[in-house]
Amino acid sequence: MPLAIERRLEPLQSRFAVTSAAVGAVLLALVVCAALFAMVGVNPLEAYASLMAEAFATERGIGYTVVRATPLILIALGTIVAWRTGFGYLGFEGCFVVGAAACTAIALHGNPGGVLEDWPRLPMLLLCGAASAAAGAAWAGLVGWVRIRWGGSEVLMSLMTNYIALLLVQYLVSGPLRAPGGLPQSARLPENSWLPLLMEGSRAHAGIFIALTSAALVWLLLRKTPLGYEMVLSGLSPRAARYGGIAVGRRQLQAAMLAGALGALAGLAQVLGVHYRLMDGMSGGIGFIGIVVALLARLNPAGVVPVALLYGGLSVGADAMQRATGTPSSITFILQALIVLLVLASPVVLRWRVVWRGRASREGGTLAQGVGRG
Repeated sequence: MPLAIERRLEPLQSRFAVTSAAVGAVLLALVVCAALFAMVGVNPLEAYASLMAEAFATERGIGYTVVRATPLILIALGTIVAWRTGFGYLGFEGCFVVGAAACTAIALHGNPGGVLEDWPRLPMLLLCGAASAAAGAAWAGLVGWVRIRWGGSEVLMSLMTNYIALLLVQYLVSGPLRAPGGLPQSARLPENSWLPLLMEGSRAHAGIFIALTSAALVWLLLRKTPLGYEMVLSGLSPRAARYGGIAVGRRQLQAAMLAGALGALAGLAQVLGVHYRLMDGMSGGIGFIGIVVALLARLNPAGVVPVALLYGGLSVGADAMQRATGTPSSITFILQALIVLLVLASPVVLRWRVVWRGRASREGGTLAQGVGRG
């Protein structure tokens, strides 16, 4: 019998169904890429084994996975706060580099001869964190204020501010903050401003605790506080929120500033935990990847951490897979793209189902007869 696709009377909404659809999408992406591996003469099992072993089975690989995931978690959380409040902010690339520049400007005063030379690590990190968060909040808050005051498009404005921020940092590392030498970068930051490493022989740093704490706080904010309720309601139905006495514009401005602060802390984690200096081009599109992570997590703070770790692990394991099997690097990007596309498309199976055409016809006829008698 031929098959038919019909809409479900009620979409599947249970946590098990939603999780199963997402996991099935990931497995389908792995199957499709396994076929690509076979086409280029590579054993799919060997390729996947080398990918997973490097990313999740060695101290070195786990460390790099955590390093890759840390800024993604923070940017994804910022995306969730902004988007669930109805503020379509896309300027996290700019917030990332602005936060990195702000903490660099503070940390450089800890070098020999600086006013912060003798500061202990904890106060120095707190000061750098406050500077980064304030810079990111102001950067994103400016877009929010213009949107609320004059009704401009936050999508276009935030995209444009990305370029402004990147050019601003390019100017700083080529001029006022440039270290002696030929490269556009700042001087190396003092050790009292570095984020501590978690274990010997691993690049994982304490920035992951900032990310995990932020994830817990954002979840609590949106799920358990009156402010979070007002923010979410402002995103779901601005008219109903205004009718209920909620200042929608103010809540969206607060969401923009919080999102900007989270994006800036991602830049801090990268500077103080990885590079130890400000460099031109250090963002590498991470602001947009963080948005993808938020979408894969379905704008749920609880889902951001595992999704970011998976995405970071794929990035880390790709190099090992290429070395072990000679796999073209493009296949890894295809795998990442397939996972993104299929997971984002997985809600289709929650709303539609495949049935035998005969069964669909009988159900349709029964429904029509019931409507006619009514």
